[in-house]
Amino acid sequence: MDDCLFCKMVAREIEPDVVYENDDVLAFRDINPQAPVHVLIIPKRHISTLNDLQPADAALIGKLSLAAAAIARQEGIAEDGYRTLINTNREGGQVVFHVHMHLVGGRRMGWPPG
Repeated sequence: MDDCLFCKMVAREIEPDVVYENDDVLAFRDINPQAPVHVLIIPKRHISTLNDLQPADAALIGKLSLAAAAIARQEGIAEDGYRTLINTNREGGQVVFHVHMHLVGGRRMGWPPG
């Protein structure tokens, strides 16, 4: 999508602070971190929301979770624990309409999130 912030990052029109990348996934530090570690993990292919997923996307979404676990190990938070979260649509807190998983950790996570 031409106007998608995250697609521009994938295309390197905007340079994110990359922490992980493979053929399908890009992960970068959030510019407004809510924890000592706050990474956004996105599919390189544009999908607006979880509601737009198709059955063929199951492996791609699984790759986001595998990337999250790898990044948690890389960032040294895997053993203590971390949170992953995907917001969907405005009422769910989604701001950028390109599916993305938040990986947050480095401090105790309470409930409700915050």
